[in-house]
Amino acid sequence: MAICNLKKLFLRKDIIKLIDSLTKNMGVSICIEDNAGATLYGSGGNNRVCLPITASGQTVGLVYAHDGSKIAASASLLNYIVETEMQKKALAAEALDKYGELTMLYDFVEKVNAFNVKEIADFLIRHVLEQIKADNVSVMLLDEVTGLLKLVAEGGSVRNIARAQMSAIGIVGSVIKSGKAEIINDCHADQRCEMDTGSVSSIICSPVKAREKALGVVIAGTVEPYNYSADDLHFFCTLVSQAAFAMDNARLYESLKKAFIKTVNTLAETIEKRDPYTGGHTKRVMTYSIAIAEILGISAGDRERLVLASVLHDIGKIGISDHVLRKTTKLTDEEFEEIKTHTTCGQEILAYIEELQGIIPGIRSHHERFDGRGYPDKLKGLEIDLIARIIAVADTFDAMTSDRPYRKGLPFDTALEEMRRCAGTQFDAMVVEAFFGAVENHRINPENNEG
Repeated sequence: MAICNLKKLFLRKDIIKLIDSLTKNMGVSICIEDNAGATLYGSGGNNRVCLPITASGQTVGLVYAHDGSKIAASASLLNYIVETEMQKKALAAEALDKYGELTMLYDFVEKVNAFNVKEIADFLIRHVLEQIKADNVSVMLLDEVTGLLKLVAEGGSVRNIARAQMSAIGIVGSVIKSGKAEIINDCHADQRCEMDTGSVSSIICSPVKAREKALGVVIAGTVEPYNYSADDLHFFCTLVSQAAFAMDNARLYESLKKAFIKTVNTLAETIEKRDPYTGGHTKRVMTYSIAIAEILGISAGDRERLVLASVLHDIGKIGISDHVLRKTTKLTDEEFEEIKTHTTCGQEILAYIEELQGIIPGIRSHHERFDGRGYPDKLKGLEIDLIARIIAVADTFDAMTSDRPYRKGLPFDTALEEMRRCAGTQFDAMVVEAFFGAVENHRINPENNEG
């Protein structure tokens, strides 16, 4: 408990009023000084009797009086006032700390659920390092296939607590097996710590659990010996517990997402097999589109939309008849009109899948032209979704450089010249510049079209 500042205490009118009332009722005149000798109340005089004012066993000031028989009672009352004020301050400080802790936890829970597993682990580490003394914090999760612990993230001034990959033994294994967190303030005296903690002297180790399932462990530790308290453990485990549920949800989401992407790719491959002359087209369009997006620096959300839209940009070809789709000679005007319907047909197919609503503009509009002469809606300029503008460049370049039964694909350099010529008319010039940036970075090159 902090030592009371008497000077601040006697600046308060309620305290002065209380002392005035007490001394008047007791019929005693007193003088109060702080440790520095400054007079805080009353006035000095000769031949005074003096007693200390104490708080938490330490002298914080002195009380003087001419009447020795009454000064003890005055000192006792002052001690009581000082102790009471200190307790009030301590309770207020504790309440403020708890409020800050609750506010931080609320903020933690609000934000952590929007991240993937790695981001959650990094976010957890930052908060642990801010709130608990630690030179290292490591988050390790069990691999669902191998059963081995893998280091997901690590932070702090040292990197010697966790191994990049380990079996669940030592203190880590003990915590996972028991499902209970532990404090070990002297790692060198605990044989379980030899494998897991290196030169770290003191640690807190908590299991990462969700839905009664062990996901891994989180370890925080100090190089120099440190006495972690029960409060440290409680707060640490609260953070880990909140992060555990977010990690479990993120893992489930990522697993479902992988299954979804696999299904999407299978669907795209099925469509492509209907057109034997465009083998590998979908994969190349996706590769080119991603390369362009990296130069443009589009957001993570738009990048995700782009990947799905580029994979499914030709899904509407399901509705095109085989004799048109597989035709080995040049299409008639009527047949070309049928081919053009694959953009709107793609939209109609995806309209029933809630998770794919965001990629529909990329599917419907990837044959629009920047000058407004494309199809199906004759959109112009920035009216065209960015994803569609990127796919338009990637799709057209692959079409130009790929062989067809009725024509040979253009040489790579010739196709580049054609892309440059059409910038600002058929294509968004900004996207074309990004395309050439990807060419310069060798993300798009003649090898993409081999095989």
